[in-house]
Amino acid sequence: MELKVYNSLTRQKEIFVPLTPGYVGMYVCGPTVSGESHLGHARPYITFDVVNRYLQHLGYKVRYVRNITDAGHFEEEGKEAEDKISSKAFLEKLEPMELVKKYTDLFHWGMQEFNTLSPSIEPTATGHIVEQIVMIEKIIADGYAYEANGSVYFDVEKYNQDFSKQNMPYGILSGRVLEEMMESTRELDNQDEKRNKADFALWKNAPPEHIMRWKSPWGEGFPGWHIECSAMSNKYLGAEFDIHGGGMDLQFPHHECEIAQSVVCNHKIPARYWMHNNMITINGRKMGKSYNNVIKLTELFSGQHPALEQAYHPMVIRFFILQTHYRSTLDFSNEALKAAEKGLRRLLEANEALQNFSFATVETPIDKELDDRANSLLTAFEEFMNDDFSTAKVLANMFEIVPVINGIKDKHIATDALSSSTISSLKEKMNIYIKDILGLKDITENKGEQLRGAIQLLIEMRKEAKAKKDFVNSDKIRNELAALGIILKDEKDGNMSYSFQ
Repeated sequence: MELKVYNSLTRQKEIFVPLTPGYVGMYVCGPTVSGESHLGHARPYITFDVVNRYLQHLGYKVRYVRNITDAGHFEEEGKEAEDKISSKAFLEKLEPMELVKKYTDLFHWGMQEFNTLSPSIEPTATGHIVEQIVMIEKIIADGYAYEANGSVYFDVEKYNQDFSKQNMPYGILSGRVLEEMMESTRELDNQDEKRNKADFALWKNAPPEHIMRWKSPWGEGFPGWHIECSAMSNKYLGAEFDIHGGGMDLQFPHHECEIAQSVVCNHKIPARYWMHNNMITINGRKMGKSYNNVIKLTELFSGQHPALEQAYHPMVIRFFILQTHYRSTLDFSNEALKAAEKGLRRLLEANEALQNFSFATVETPIDKELDDRANSLLTAFEEFMNDDFSTAKVLANMFEIVPVINGIKDKHIATDALSSSTISSLKEKMNIYIKDILGLKDITENKGEQLRGAIQLLIEMRKEAKAKKDFVNSDKIRNELAALGIILKDEKDGNMSYSFQ
C-alpha cells in the first residue's frame, strides 16, 4: 500500500514520495522556551512523534529536526516588537540563558513523559545567528528586504509581484490574498519603518536595555521569528526536504513567511509536504489566559489546576490525542479524559492477556467467520495509517478486537476459535502498533521513577525560590512535601537530599 499524506500546500491527499528513496527529512517547529510547556504543546509533538515512528516502521531512515526557539520570538501582532525570552527573564530575575535552560529542561521532561522519541537534531536559534544573518544578507542582495533604523524587513509586495508569476505567491500556503491582508492588518509600533503593513521583520534593532543582542551588518539586534526556522531547516535538511510540520496556528504568518524567505534564497518551496495538526479546545473554548484554561504539563500530570478534577497520566493524554485524527479539532474535558483513561487501561490489559496466550501447534477446527474478521481488522491497521496517519481508526479497530481477546481469556469464546497463525499475528501486530507506532506504555510502570522525578523537580523549584529569597514558596514546598511524608534536608554543599518518613 502507498502512504498518502494530506498536503496543506495543495489542500489534498497525495502519495508520499520522498526526495531520496529510503530517506525522509522532516522539520517540525519546536517550542519558544520562554515559559513552561502546556497542553497546547502536547498535540503537535505527539502527532509528529507518531509520524516519525510510522515512517521508521515503513523502513525509512528519518532525519527529524525540531528546533528550540531561545531568542528573538517577538510578538508580530503585539503592541511592541519584544523578545519573549528577555522579557520573561526580567520578570523571573534570571539571566536569559538560565531561563532558556530551565524551560528547555521542562520541555524535554514533558516530552519524555509522553514517550516521544528524541529528534535526530535539535538546533537552537541562538546557535545559528550566523546562518540567519547570511540568509538575510542574501535576501537584501536580491532586492527583497530593506534596512530601516537598524532593523531589516522583508518586502512582501515586491516578492509577490515577482514570484506570483512563478506560482509561488505570498499566501500560497494559507490561501490569503495579499491585498486583503494589507487592508486588514492593523497599525503596529514601528509601522512607519515598513514600506507596507504586511512586511515582516527579519532582524530587529535592539534598544539599549535589551539583553539578548548580537552584532550584525545593520547594528546590534536579534533575529525575527520566521528567519530562524528557514535558516535551520536549510542547514540540516537542505534547500528542499520532504515534510514540514507544526500546528495549524503556525500556517500563517510563520510558515507563510518561511516559504517566502526560502523561495528568495533557493528559488523553491522548502518542503514538498506541509502537515498541520488542528487546535485543542477545553470544554469547547479556545485555550487562553483570559479563560484561565492554559494548563501547564506539570499541572496536567499533578491535577493542580482549577479546570482539572484529577491528575492525568501522560499516557492517558497521549492516548486521548491519538483517538482523534490529527487534522480534526480536539476538545479536552474531564469527562472525556476519564473515559480515555478507562479505555486505555482496557486496551493495555487486553494486550497483556493476549501476549500470554498459548496455543496448540496442531491446527484444530476454528470459527472461520471470527478468524476472518480478526484478520480483516488487523489488516486494516496498515490501510488506516497509510491514509494520512489515521490513528483514530486504528484504535477503533483495536477496540473491536479487545472483546475477542477478553472472550478467549474469560473462556466465553473457545480457545481454539482462532487459528494459531491468527493468534500469532494478533500478538505481533497489536504489540507493534500499541508500543512502537502509537508509543503507548503501561500506565502503571515506572511509578517509582516518576515519583523521584517529581520530587527532584520540586527540589529544583525550591532551590530557585531560595536563591531569589522567596522564603514563602521555599518553605511551602518543604512543608507540603513533609505533610506527604517526604522530608527534605539542606546539605552543607548547598544541595538537598530527601527521605521518606
